[in-house]
Amino acid sequence: MNPVHLLAKKGEVAERVLMAGDPGRVKLLSSLLEEAKLVNENRGYLIYTGKYRGVDVSIATHGIGGPSMAIVLEELIMLGGRKFVRYGTAGSFLAEVKIGDYVVVTGASYNPGGLFYQYMRDNSSVASTPDFEITKELFSSFSSSKLPFHAGNVFSSDAFYAEDESFVSRWASKGNIAVEMECATLFFLSKMRKVRSGAVVVISDTLTGESKWISKEELEERVQRGAKAILDVLIKV
Repeated sequence: MNPVHLLAKKGEVAERVLMAGDPGRVKLLSSLLEEAKLVNENRGYLIYTGKYRGVDVSIATHGIGGPSMAIVLEELIMLGGRKFVRYGTAGSFLAEVKIGDYVVVTGASYNPGGLFYQYMRDNSSVASTPDFEITKELFSSFSSSKLPFHAGNVFSSDAFYAEDESFVSRWASKGNIAVEMECATLFFLSKMRKVRSGAVVVISDTLTGESKWISKEELEERVQRGAKAILDVLIKV
């Protein structure tokens, strides 16, 4: 089957893929690659392929939300991708998980139905955990880099503006430390398609007390610093 949305050719996407939702972030991260070549810009899903420390790596846009992640992941697999790390942003549920910190994601909760129902054909729950080896190496890499990080579960939301007053307490009480939108889809679909995936998110805002957001400049600085710790893992797993 050939991709419908990604117009890159087979051979233009590496086996190892760093994914981000924001095409602007993908463009920024492409500067870390040697000989970076833009292989797709159709529908705004920018994909760059180059080398990191001599190893072929692609950096790809997955868009916002589970359905967009699913489309891009399926098509990247068609094009040869086999190892994926999502590098995104998240909102903190806990005071100790501060703006600018990183989270190595160990699992993702989600609301059943929708995309999950269409893949599973029923409302049974599915395992939504990352590849163990990738996650272990990410934990080790962030520990070695001395970057402020946490390891924990996130809630993958489908509705950015639908939070009510009980949202944080409800999902934090189930063991989640932050909220984002794509990890659950990435993890369960990776298992279905027998590829490997992991995720790291930067805390861009806090939902504890008064809502606060990171500045654009600080976020870009944090993204650049953390990217090297992730790429060091991606090229060796």
